Amino acid sequence: MIRANNESQTTVGLNGHGRQPLIRIPAQPRVAMLVSRIRVEEKLLVAAFRERGVEVQLVRDGNLVFAPDNGRRPFDADVVLERSVSTARGLYALRMLELHGVPTINSHHTASLCADKLLTTTALTQAGVAQPRTRVAFTVEAALEAMEELGYPVVLKPVVGSWGRLLARINDRDAAEAILEHKATLGSYQHSIFYIQEYITKPGRDIRAFVVGEETICAIYRHSEHWITNTARGGAASNCPVTPEIDDICRRTAQAVGGGVLAIDLLEDPERGLLVNEVNHTMEFRNSIDTTGVDIPGRVADYVLSVARAGQPLTVQEMVAA
Repeated sequence: MIRANNESQTTVGLNGHGRQPLIRIPAQPRVAMLVSRIRVEEKLLVAAFRERGVEVQLVRDGNLVFAPDNGRRPFDADVVLERSVSTARGLYALRMLELHGVPTINSHHTASLCADKLLTTTALTQAGVAQPRTRVAFTVEAALEAMEELGYPVVLKPVVGSWGRLLARINDRDAAEAILEHKATLGSYQHSIFYIQEYITKPGRDIRAFVVGEETICAIYRHSEHWITNTARGGAASNCPVTPEIDDICRRTAQAVGGGVLAIDLLEDPERGLLVNEVNHTMEFRNSIDTTGVDIPGRVADYVLSVARAGQPLTVQEMVAA
């Protein structure tokens, strides 16, 4: 059954017995984008939506006031694409929006898993996705013991962070003792959560793959003579073909964290093959469009509009059939 509800939406009954609720399907979805500032990626996304006949409402996260106890939304939208630079603002805003019944991309569940490296590790472990050996410790003494077990060099990371910041490759015990002491003394409580990974000898590059819905739409190599290959730290991008192996591990990773719009960083281990290094829930892509030849903002816009029209995230098969 399809019937007109008003000029801006229709509703669809899921069966003829009235046992399941109607789904509201906006005829012209109201899309909002939650931003801290307007970067290149946000401008590209706005242009992609405009090409599809949709004007995006830009919502500054610094101007928002949520009232979780009265159910009143701070703005009206059929779907919200979260693009906050601030991880904390983005996470809390997603939770409040979901409380008010607004579909979001990504979901709070997905974002919270991806924002915390330890939670990402646990989700991937449960899903059986290959990743570097990891140890977590809460004291300097335990962290030193974990590093000795893994064997030097090791990589010490903050559990929350991006752009390759505050990473440390530790080559011996003397360096470990000095770095751990500084983190324990000067850092926030999160810096006293010692997240330690084995060092993977990379072939001068890593891989960043982009997943939208359940499809790995493209990937790039990030080359650098430095052991940190992030493009934000000077890494050079080149096209990486999406092989069946890359597609498989990326789709399984996306499913493990709840799906949506994700950038997945992969390492090439000479013995074990592809390993998932990190999963990013608010991805940057300005350097990957021309490199891959894929309209990344357009693919994201199409997915967002599909979510708005369905009221929930769609699989690739549902998007094709729509």
